[in-house]
Amino acid sequence: MAKKTTKSTKSWHGRLSGEADQATSELLASIDVDAGLYKYDIAGSLAHATMLREIGILTGRELTRIKKGLSTIAEDIEAGKVKLDPALEDIHMVIESALIKRIGEPGRKLHTGRSRNDQIALDLRLWARDAIDDMRDLIRQLQTSFVAGADKYGQIVMPAYTHLQRAQPILAGHAMLAYVEMLDRDAERLADCRKRVNVCPLGSGAVAGTSIPLERKRVAELLGFPAITRNSIDATSSRDFLAELCFCLATVGVHLSRWAEDWIIYSTTEFGFIELDDSVCTSSSMMPQKKNADTLELIRGKSAGAIGNLCGMLTLMKSLPSGYSRDLQDDKRFAFATVSTMKSALVVASKVVSTVRFCPGRIAADLDAGFLDATSLAEYLVNKGVPFRTAHGIVGELVANAARTGNTLASLPEVVIRAADKAIGPDVADHLGADNVVKHYKPEGAAGAKQLRKQLNFWKRKLG
Repeated sequence: MAKKTTKSTKSWHGRLSGEADQATSELLASIDVDAGLYKYDIAGSLAHATMLREIGILTGRELTRIKKGLSTIAEDIEAGKVKLDPALEDIHMVIESALIKRIGEPGRKLHTGRSRNDQIALDLRLWARDAIDDMRDLIRQLQTSFVAGADKYGQIVMPAYTHLQRAQPILAGHAMLAYVEMLDRDAERLADCRKRVNVCPLGSGAVAGTSIPLERKRVAELLGFPAITRNSIDATSSRDFLAELCFCLATVGVHLSRWAEDWIIYSTTEFGFIELDDSVCTSSSMMPQKKNADTLELIRGKSAGAIGNLCGMLTLMKSLPSGYSRDLQDDKRFAFATVSTMKSALVVASKVVSTVRFCPGRIAADLDAGFLDATSLAEYLVNKGVPFRTAHGIVGELVANAARTGNTLASLPEVVIRAADKAIGPDVADHLGADNVVKHYKPEGAAGAKQLRKQLNFWKRKLG
């Protein structure tokens, strides 16, 4: 008696006999993660089908049926009516299987000249292109929130820090615009990454192309790609564009973590520079007085996942031979998680920034602690003709005197200050105290009011 065989659901069933066991099938499946690519897979299939009609592989009637079938499948996936069967392994085969069931033989023609290798490479590029556009929009929204905050609280004089020690006085707006600069480089990196993403690989087949005369540039045109890949091996097996996207977003995460750390510190009772809105804070299950900056802590922590995903992506790609390898099935797990995490972090970051309140009274209360005006006093001497290194030593001795006697530089008796060097005159008072210091900043890009106005005008124009 002949052994009964079951019909395989796999796209490659003709070569192999029998079915994989459950554990193997689960390992092979990627539908749990690549289901999110369905709209890109359908978009690519529509473009491919249109081109197949133009070169005579499909008839006009077949193309119409394919378009209608794919359209209804998209609607049903969105409505949750299509079973995402792990036995079919991936979203490509889920869609193809559904199409064949709905329209019959024309659905079997759709894969002509295609491999899942160039199909997934296309889907990922379409997805990455949209992800980059979304991320850049969210970055611009956060930048806009920072600019609005700099406009609102910009004239508050506060300390700047190096080594987490008080350094020089700055305007709060200047501090906020520093984050805008970091984010702008992030947006530029993403825009540059998009150029390398925005190339169409479809038509590369499994590894070597096809003997069918596909019109690759026509497909690229239909999908909005300005160019096609030049080498079929590279097109189907390279994921450096995803690694680059992960790098760009890991850098966004690092910048967000730096900002979050600053504001976590500024919001503590010890600093009290800012007050975060209750809507972006939590409390304690035990200590009823607590107002915790948990959203900032989580944003700070999310950078770890982005960095880890970048390392995972690079490690996945490391030492792969040329041509597609199934290892790349897991590239989406790193890339998708990174995009999702950074999107949520940016959305919440914008809310934190747009609802923050600066506390000028608290900032001003001990603004002159830490001798923020020491550098200004040294530069006052330089402008009087004293060599900087000499001036540095003179002011260092005055700071030691003030620290020893419980004074600030501004509260030291004038006679003590003027005795330090003959170049010091009565006008020295105009250069002491944080409020005076910020009035004397000269170079473009410095932390004074004039420079802040120029920066704000620039960003308002650029961000619209």
